[in-house]
Amino acid sequence: MPHDVFLATAVPPALDIALAERFTLHRDAPPSTTRAIVGGGMMTVDAGLLDRLPQLEIIAVHGVGYDGIDHDAVAARGIRIAITPDALTEDVADQAIALWLAVDRRIAANDRAMRMGNWTVPLGRRASGRRIGIFGLGRIGQAIARRAEGFGSAILYTARSEKPVPWRFVPDLATLAEESDVLILAAPGGAETRRIVDAMMLDRLGPDGVLVNIARGSLVDEDALIAALETHRIAGAGLDVFAEEPDVPCALRRMNHVVLAPHQGSATREARAAMAEMVVANLEAHFAGQVPPGLLR
Repeated sequence: MPHDVFLATAVPPALDIALAERFTLHRDAPPSTTRAIVGGGMMTVDAGLLDRLPQLEIIAVHGVGYDGIDHDAVAARGIRIAITPDALTEDVADQAIALWLAVDRRIAANDRAMRMGNWTVPLGRRASGRRIGIFGLGRIGQAIARRAEGFGSAILYTARSEKPVPWRFVPDLATLAEESDVLILAAPGGAETRRIVDAMMLDRLGPDGVLVNIARGSLVDEDALIAALETHRIAGAGLDVFAEEPDVPCALRRMNHVVLAPHQGSATREARAAMAEMVVANLEAHFAGQVPPGLLR
């Protein structure tokens, strides 16, 4: 009999079809016989849900974020977590660079001005030679750094520990913000990083600084960010993620020095196809008694 799989969030149609061909999918409520949960990176899996699923063996994430999963509860029950690393790395890194350039070169603001019949617009800012600070130097952070090098930029990073890379390690985020012209957030979400970019951090970034977030909206104190942007204590922001998705504050939507994207870092045909294939591969490997290629633990 096909294994019972609970679909905790909506997934792209191709993945939905592929799962339905291989497993018995449950969309509204998981039966107690559920052996796998599949969902996007924003899904919540807590101890209460786990208690209702005594046969659960694996959580397959369609993405690389997993901060909504109760790791202690999962570990205590010996449940595996599998993600889709590498499938989306390059596309998310592209999005980070695109948001930075769109802010500094006023791409979105000038597009709006042109559509309203305006030809004369304010000057943008040179992107080349800027100091790029990256918070979180995993796969995506490193891909961003490699791209930023092409702009003749000095690359700085803050991570849990120094890594064997050619870029300068800065041990704390406050110093990274102070020494960066562009601060790009690529760190995981969760309690450890919740609202870590607060008013003080934004003040350290300063009136010429740009914030880019392609990680999680939870990393940023959104009210503090709005205040810093409204008072021009930072120069601008490129945001792909938000505190309460899909709700984006009106204040952010009104600002010409902010570029917004609807959590679309991995939204390319190529990335989504690769992610769907890896979700299926993770499940099939697990049920075949093998190690899933995207296994976290």
